[in-house]
Amino acid sequence: MKRSLSDWLAWIEGRHPKAIDMGLERVREVAVRMGLGRPARHVVTVAGTNGKGSTVAFIEAIALAEGWRTGAYTSPHLFDYAERVRIDGRPAGEDALVAAFEAVEAARSAGDEVSLTYFEYGTLAALWLFAREPLDLVVLEVGLGGRLDATNIVDADVAVVTTVDIDHREWLGDDREAIGREKAGIARAWKPLVLGEDDPPASVLRHAYAIGAPAIRAGCDFLFEPVDGGRWRWREVGHALELPRPALRGDAQLRNAATAIAALRALDRPIPDEAIIRAMAAARLPGRLQSFEAGGVEVVVDVGHNPQAAREVAAWLRAQPVAGRTLAVYAALADKDAAGVVEALAAGVDAWHLAGLEQVPRGLGADALGECLAGTAAASAARHADVAAALAAARMDAAPGDRVLVLGSFHAAAAALALLQGRH
Repeated sequence: MKRSLSDWLAWIEGRHPKAIDMGLERVREVAVRMGLGRPARHVVTVAGTNGKGSTVAFIEAIALAEGWRTGAYTSPHLFDYAERVRIDGRPAGEDALVAAFEAVEAARSAGDEVSLTYFEYGTLAALWLFAREPLDLVVLEVGLGGRLDATNIVDADVAVVTTVDIDHREWLGDDREAIGREKAGIARAWKPLVLGEDDPPASVLRHAYAIGAPAIRAGCDFLFEPVDGGRWRWREVGHALELPRPALRGDAQLRNAATAIAALRALDRPIPDEAIIRAMAAARLPGRLQSFEAGGVEVVVDVGHNPQAAREVAAWLRAQPVAGRTLAVYAALADKDAAGVVEALAAGVDAWHLAGLEQVPRGLGADALGECLAGTAAASAARHADVAAALAAARMDAAPGDRVLVLGSFHAAAAALALLQGRH
């Protein structure tokens, strides 16, 4: 009996003894068996602690506006696995993904079986699908780190590191220098490395220098700044471009859009200014300060799940004050710095509601989350079984002029968006 996509996803999830098992040997062996080569004429690989998904969305939107054929591979997804694999801006169909997983499995089990993680299966399936289309550009979002991530079996023409901050300590290291070394591992000798931070870790710059990768740095080689009339300006030596604000909200998106522009301009193929202008309104990504309004109360949903992301959300809250209070619904995974997230947001949040995520892998129950937050502004917050219950309670507490913020993980954002968009 032919497996459905949901059958395949359930099956591959339990095939490897570890959910995360970093290394390229297994995935490279299966890629060779599948005969996978370069998936497109141009490849851009995007790593970073935060901003990866948005930067990919901007790169994809600009390329599509110019009429390029594109493939994009991102993770995780909010609702449907097909969100992870896009061809010409559209999610891959179920039949195509099933065929791709069948091809991966046939190669994996041919001869000596190779054990693959869920992410490795998905990466190979995406590359197999891209190889069957005459694509001008493929954009690959790193899943974790960079150097040992499955996407790094592909040599990027341009590598991008958006930001470097503390996250995934168990696998990447305890400080920015160690984490930066891992993320910089996607760069290739003599190929451009675009850096979205003004002050990246020294380890990133040292690696670029060691392999001869030209480093193109925000705040140095390209600049961006807001200007009057709700617009912003992107600049490099000899070129300036005034642009409409991106449809994605928050000042952090100016940095992500600027980094995307720099990445595409680093390719050996010109991008007209008109395509960049059109893409600012076209780029979309759910769960990034996504707003809903009902009864005079704004509900804002964000996938932010670490202190760096929380600081960006806090900056947006300050820049967009409301007449009333801000109430936060927070749900987190066990390996995240929950206290750091709360501390980053504490000054802008008037009341907290903690939600359990026990139904997802690594998810914290509300009581366990509360214990992690001892001594923080959320230590005595109301606790709820799940995001739906917490959001309902926060909205009940809110009055017209108040705002409800939901954040903490992709799982929390997905649960909130499902309710707000009537997906249940």
